[in-house]
Amino acid sequence: VQLQASGGGLVQAGDSLRLSCAASGRTLRTDSVGWFRQFPGKERTFVAAMHRNGGTTLYADSVKGRFTLSRDNAKNTVYLQMNSLRPEDTAVYYCVRGSSVILSNLASRTAYSYWGQGTQVTVSS
Repeated sequence: VQLQASGGGLVQAGDSLRLSCAASGRTLRTDSVGWFRQFPGKERTFVAAMHRNGGTTLYADSVKGRFTLSRDNAKNTVYLQMNSLRPEDTAVYYCVRGSSVILSNLASRTAYSYWGQGTQVTVSS
């Protein structure tokens, strides 16, 4: 099982980016998926996640209303649409998947078994 994240880059404040996370080895259909990010010198923090039931999506307060998580099961890919980017969104973004994530742990780093390699997002002011 592998996750390949892409789509990061250098943008200006107010711009948009769409991150993609392509999964291989097993279908994403039955997994919860999401994104975390890591600021320099800090631990990885929750950004957004969607439970495998498809009916529950959570966002960190700092991105709510600006970021949108989606999945395309046919393409086995997860997306993170990021709008109105801010300099404080600058971080390395990691996609995740897990088959046994319960709703109460959706925002927990330890709930996910598989992590992508990370993609750098840099937002200049």
